[in-house]
Amino acid sequence: MSFQEWILLALTGSELVLLILVVGFFARLRRSEDSLSALQANHGELMGKLERSARLEQELLESFEARQKELIRLEDKLDARARELSALVKTAEDMTRSPDFLRQVVLSGHKKGQTPKALAKATGLSPDEVALIISQAK
Repeated sequence: MSFQEWILLALTGSELVLLILVVGFFARLRRSEDSLSALQANHGELMGKLERSARLEQELLESFEARQKELIRLEDKLDARARELSALVKTAEDMTRSPDFLRQVVLSGHKKGQTPKALAKATGLSPDEVALIISQAK
């Protein structure tokens, strides 16, 4: 073989090596593009999930805020009702402590056959006061 044939053979061999390297490079580039496309698809999916999550969180916060307002309104209503009931209880206690009411309780209990001691315990009066009320009614 002559020198020119060796040079031609070396150039052809180097061209084949370069061709194999180019084909390998493009194959690798194609795999990288596929990976990048898959990553972009996953990124889009992740962003969609994050948006849905943010929207649900916002709805949850709005719902919580509405429940808080409702609880505050109900607490105010409950406080008003408690004040009203306290006033009614105070009125009822005042009525039960009135002398006329105690007198009627003692007399009706006596008519039902209760003992003066039991009537004293029920009304908070002393047995002597119960006996006095009963004797005055006769």
